[in-house]
Amino acid sequence: MPAPTDRITVAIVDDHTLFRVGLREVFHDQDDIEVVGEAGDGATAVKLVAELRPAILLLDVSLPGEDVTVTVRAVKAVSPGTRVIIVSMQDEPRLIQELVALGARGYLLKSASWSELMAAVRMAHTSPTRVLLSISAGSVAGMRGPVRDDRPPIGTLSAREIEVLRLASGALSNAQIAGQLHLTEATVKRHLHSIFTKLGAVSRIDAVSKAISASLIPSWTDE
Repeated sequence: MPAPTDRITVAIVDDHTLFRVGLREVFHDQDDIEVVGEAGDGATAVKLVAELRPAILLLDVSLPGEDVTVTVRAVKAVSPGTRVIIVSMQDEPRLIQELVALGARGYLLKSASWSELMAAVRMAHTSPTRVLLSISAGSVAGMRGPVRDDRPPIGTLSAREIEVLRLASGALSNAQIAGQLHLTEATVKRHLHSIFTKLGAVSRIDAVSKAISASLIPSWTDE
């Protein structure tokens, strides 16, 4: 087990106690992650972050008190090194874009898997310049400009693998990707396995994040 100083410290801010308890129990089983504090509103969250300086803050959008954008600004002011990951039910392109512009390092829907959340926490900790998104295809389409097909393939991914990953970045399921590309689900799974291997990724969100960083696929900021 890693020494305590090597662990990723996490604070959880959500007004639903059961959700906080669920997250805390999941993180309890991770040797490299430690929950150091919890809060149920924005004002308390800011005080908590100022005191504990956690590496990661998991923050809900709908909290009592100030607007979430105010909370994010305050958190960045009192602890610039804390990386904010939004975990929310809201899937609204403009809100996502605004929060990322304010410095949020990730935005995950609460429908995301536990493995995606773990990958987001670890990626935000080790790669603070990357932005991790696990949102609906509609939100991705609403935020980013047209896909830039003029980009040449980079690295070892094939043209088909890039197309699969491009669709995966829109949170499409394997079945949906298969339908759009006229492939079988088994073929899509094989492509994803190959992508993970080539990029050294541990999850879909990790693969998408690494591909965006390498300009293999466009991010929502591309125009």
